[in-house]
Amino acid sequence: MNVAPTTTRKALNICHYLPGGTESGGGIGRLVGYIKFADGQADHRVIDTRGTRFSPATSALRLAHALCAMAVSRVTAPQTVHHIHVAGRGSTRRKLILTAWARALGCTHLLHLHDYDYATDLAARSPRQLRAIRRMFAGADGVLVLGQRDRRTVFNLLGHGTDKVTVLHNAVPDPGPAVAVPQTGAAPVRLLFLGQLGPRKGVPELLRALADPALAALPWQAVLAGDGPVATYRAEAAALGLSDRVTLTGWLNAAQVDALCRRFDILVLPSHGEGMAMAVLEGLAHGLAVVTTPVGAHGEVLTNGITGVFVPVGDVTALAATLARLIADGTERAALSRAGRAHYLQYFSIAAYTAHLDQIYRATAEQACTTRDLQRGAA
Repeated sequence: MNVAPTTTRKALNICHYLPGGTESGGGIGRLVGYIKFADGQADHRVIDTRGTRFSPATSALRLAHALCAMAVSRVTAPQTVHHIHVAGRGSTRRKLILTAWARALGCTHLLHLHDYDYATDLAARSPRQLRAIRRMFAGADGVLVLGQRDRRTVFNLLGHGTDKVTVLHNAVPDPGPAVAVPQTGAAPVRLLFLGQLGPRKGVPELLRALADPALAALPWQAVLAGDGPVATYRAEAAALGLSDRVTLTGWLNAAQVDALCRRFDILVLPSHGEGMAMAVLEGLAHGLAVVTTPVGAHGEVLTNGITGVFVPVGDVTALAATLARLIADGTERAALSRAGRAHYLQYFSIAAYTAHLDQIYRATAEQACTTRDLQRGAA
């Protein structure tokens, strides 16, 4: 439930720029949707900079609309903080344009880095592109990153000043106390994958692990929920003899994901690369036993064997063995469920996240205003 702004503090005006909006923007979109709903101290507006699916024509139109909206906001609501979400590849190209426009207009703006491996993306850039990206980060009034790895990337590869960079782990809403209860007895243990279907998320390894002989005699069912080449992976599951145990749903909205999480026991995400996966936090919040890889910020936010279980990236045998153990051992699943849920409540609630974010917005706006005043005085 939204909380009315206090009478002692002026409400913030925030404008988010991200691809696909809150419904089709992947993990970034879900996060912004959660922020918008939960934050009663700010008026959040969302602008799609790419469209729900990339095409040169629609992307150019969306970006042009974003540029126009920023210019209008500069005149009609000059105190707006522009929250610009950036990842690698095409996202960086679009945000180079958008942030250059923000600097030209004098807009207060934050850069929020969401990427599964931005250092590798930067390593493939030309020297000219790297110079432009350095200017983009250096020109922002603040930079948010998902974890220490990305903080090091900003420092080491972009040469960014330490005073502007804040580590802000992702968060998700609390689904409430009615979380999933681990199965007992002969009932099938329910495994859930959430994410875009593809090699980066470890879907090929997951299917091979589910087909491993170690799981053949155990009682389980799995759902893979996410967009991507659904038909291709459905055919692969059939070829591995998994059609009667594995269901691929396609893309689901936030409400559908919540409903699924309430009925499952294990969240499995064997990713090759992540910033900080929203699916992992959703698993913790719902009390699922989380099985994932120690990539991105996962190693910072999970303790192996206590709040989650790590498997090596790309290791089908280890993944199969871990899943088989958790399917067979309800006591371990229950312990992971309790510890993961408690860990979520202590560190990853959306209420605490938005309160921290509002502090960052206000400090950034005040600092930007002071800097502009000093610049005008010097002139």
